[in-house]
Amino acid sequence: MDGGTRHDRCVHLVLSRVDGGVLATPLTASGEPDGDPVTVADADLPRYVADQEARGTTGGGPLRWVWDDTARWYPSVLAAGGRVARCVDLRLCHRILRTAVATRDSALAAAPDGTWDAPTHQERPVRSTQTQLFDDALLDGSRPADDDDPVAEFRAQLAAVAGSTDPGGLRLLLAAESAGALVAAEMRFAGLPWRADVHERLLEDALGPRVPAGVRPRRLEEIAEVLRQRLDDPALNPDSPADVLRSLRRAGLVVDSTRKWELQRLEHPAIEPLLEYKRLYRLLTANGWSWLDEWVQAGRFHPEYAVGGVVTGRWAANGGGAMQLPKAIRSAVVADRGWKLVVADAAQLEPRVLAAMAGDLAMAAAGDGRDLYDGVVASGAVETRQQAKGAMLGAMYGATQGEGGRLVPRLARAYPRALDLVARAAAAGERGEPVTTRLGRTSPVPDPAWFAARSRAWSVDGTAAMQRAVESRARSWGRFTRNFVVQGTAAEWALSWMASLRGRLAARWQGPLRDGGHLVFFVHDEIVLHVPESDAAWVAEQVEAAAVDAGRILFGSFPITFPLSVAVVDDYGSAKD
Repeated sequence: MDGGTRHDRCVHLVLSRVDGGVLATPLTASGEPDGDPVTVADADLPRYVADQEARGTTGGGPLRWVWDDTARWYPSVLAAGGRVARCVDLRLCHRILRTAVATRDSALAAAPDGTWDAPTHQERPVRSTQTQLFDDALLDGSRPADDDDPVAEFRAQLAAVAGSTDPGGLRLLLAAESAGALVAAEMRFAGLPWRADVHERLLEDALGPRVPAGVRPRRLEEIAEVLRQRLDDPALNPDSPADVLRSLRRAGLVVDSTRKWELQRLEHPAIEPLLEYKRLYRLLTANGWSWLDEWVQAGRFHPEYAVGGVVTGRWAANGGGAMQLPKAIRSAVVADRGWKLVVADAAQLEPRVLAAMAGDLAMAAAGDGRDLYDGVVASGAVETRQQAKGAMLGAMYGATQGEGGRLVPRLARAYPRALDLVARAAAAGERGEPVTTRLGRTSPVPDPAWFAARSRAWSVDGTAAMQRAVESRARSWGRFTRNFVVQGTAAEWALSWMASLRGRLAARWQGPLRDGGHLVFFVHDEIVLHVPESDAAWVAEQVEAAAVDAGRILFGSFPITFPLSVAVVDDYGSAKD
């Protein structure tokens, strides 16, 4: 390796695998060559990255590393004590550009499927169907080949963005997605501080003494016996939903499933213990002793995120439950001695995003400096905060029944611009058309069979039953697109929030990641940071400032606020006490 090489004008260094190590190819902002490529031995790569980061660039703009998967390249740099300020994650960006409405006329969008369409390094193949659109499901496929040409792919992406109908929005989106990949890798590397002894104690308090895998803990067995008695079913296995459903029906209860919301509507002596059993069983299976043994190592839980793992742009988790930590175990997340946890979440994020997207000044004013739902009540649209919340969720998720559905028209009269935006998105989905987020992420469209069924239903051979069926499927797709535009834009806000905050932290602590304050956990609209106690107040201020940055990045000068609940605590469980 030529340790003295410095690319003063290049703003991109593209990394690719070659015999003998890694090839670093310098490119200008437009993707043109900017000097000779450098071959770097694998063992020297972290030092090379650190050297280039320290040198920076002159005249061409900030340096960005270009690679196929951040999760593939970045861990070795972090392990060596280095950090990367900016990158382009080609596979994540490719996924966005392949389907974006703004790039539909590009060569990249028109190309046949190839290895760049395969999952990212961290993604694991799972079955994905249209019914899983809101699930934390990932794309099917296998690991891509190592001989992809990242330089050619990067140039194709630059061309697709430059020729798009919204290059500014797409550049912001791709930068945010790639920054998210860096954040996810750093969270996994640093880990969430975890006290296994506290977790053990919480489990024992809730379930009884630890038992071998496959053995029902004492407290669950006690509740199981109560259920058998109250349902007069000595052979009942409460771990089996089918068994429970049969037993409930034998007891004369009209029930279609064992879902919590349905059970709560029933009146029977078995319902209360059954709900308690389900809660404890979930704790055992999701975050019990087996989870503790597998996922907590050396006092850290290392969450495995899949950036953009949901079609709306939300993150998913590659096992370990990284997208949800139940309240029952949050007290086990304890800051190191001399450190604090800073926990922050955005209040009513999706409704505020909707107001800003729609340019609805009345809805924005309802949330200015206060709880948005309280502001909706103050406007006279509804009578109670619960009604306001239900109506807003009904508007964003397409509710037509229940109180939420009943109140949506009242919300539409108070905030016509916001409600019109989601209504138009729903109508597009019902027609089988795509919709886009603020920055240009585009929704999938139904498969050809969906359109074929619609055509048959309305042909001369169609029947009323066929028409009802296709209309029902169309409404379902409309509910998806209705929420896609809001949920996807909220995900963009969260990415921008974390990217801004990450930059602020890096400016203060420029050494190895774990030496200073750093992000350790993220769930949709909530983040957790691990910070030196002496700097906790400063970090809390930066969290607030980064939220302002995110609103400005997405919505410019539109008068929308994104208030946060920020707590500085010793353990995660105390954040919302």
